[in-house]
Amino acid sequence: MVTFPARRVSAAVSLTGIAALVIGAGLVLLLQVIPPTDQISVTRRTISEYGLSDHKWVFDTAVLLVALGSAAGLLVLHRQRRLPAAAAVLGTLWTVGLLVIVAFPKPDWATVSRADFGGTLHRIASVVAFVALPLAVLVAARTAFPSSPGRRRLVRVLAIVSLGWFAVILGAVVVAAAEDGRWWTLIPLGLVERGMALTELIALGVLLAPVGSRSGPPTQPARRRR
Repeated sequence: MVTFPARRVSAAVSLTGIAALVIGAGLVLLLQVIPPTDQISVTRRTISEYGLSDHKWVFDTAVLLVALGSAAGLLVLHRQRRLPAAAAVLGTLWTVGLLVIVAFPKPDWATVSRADFGGTLHRIASVVAFVALPLAVLVAARTAFPSSPGRRRLVRVLAIVSLGWFAVILGAVVVAAAEDGRWWTLIPLGLVERGMALTELIALGVLLAPVGSRSGPPTQPARRRR
């Protein structure tokens, strides 16, 4: 029987997870250039709008790939003891949020005037997922890269930028509430959401990428025999 070193197996799983993220993101980009979804505005319409089209299965496949890739990569970090408990919880919220987004599609505002139970779950899951992931990356940065300050800084910057995208949405909500207006008309919501999603996926990919043997968690020095 052929056996493989645990480090090699972990690296293979991590790279497979990253590949799933890339393919998932690629499928979403594909939806933006093929008919009929090429008619969906990338500046005003959210990504979930693709789930209401004839290419719903492509959108669902893309989100499921991202969810599975995230789960696989985060599991590797957990088994390597490079994922703090808080980051593991936040990463789980991100993954579960993606699954809920697929299970409960966005309401079709062309046919309904208010969100039903499923639509409300979709909206909550979207917010939870988009906030939980950058927080998970921030929490995990130090433990994941104890000997790689460059990658630690990079994932932190990407996570902060991701939260910055979300802050734009929050700002629009606050302004709209003060002026009794519609917050989604104050910003290019589709563009902001796509920027946030792309930044978060890059941050997650950097976090999940395998590290060299010198970048792993610190080991305890061996005790000298007396």
